[in-house]
Amino acid sequence: MPIVTIQITREGSGLGRDAATAEEKARLIAGTSQLLLDVLGKPLDSTFVVIEEVELENWGWGGLPVPELRRRRATENT
Repeated sequence: MPIVTIQITREGSGLGRDAATAEEKARLIAGTSQLLLDVLGKPLDSTFVVIEEVELENWGWGGLPVPELRRRRATENT
C-alpha cells in the first residue's frame, strides 16, 4: 500500500490564482497513481496520494523564505 505525499506551495499555477485547482490536483493524483502502477505494479486502488499545500512564506530555500529569495533574484537580474 504506497502512500505518496506531494507538497506544493499555495500560489497557484496561473495569473491571479492562489492555489492549485481541483482539476490540477486530480491530475497529480491520477498521474502519481499511474506511475506507481507502471513502475512498481502497485494497483490503483491500493495507492494513496496526499497533496499538502504550503503557504509560500512557510517555504524556504537557500536560507531564505521563498518570497524574499525571489525578490533578491529579481533585483539581481535587473
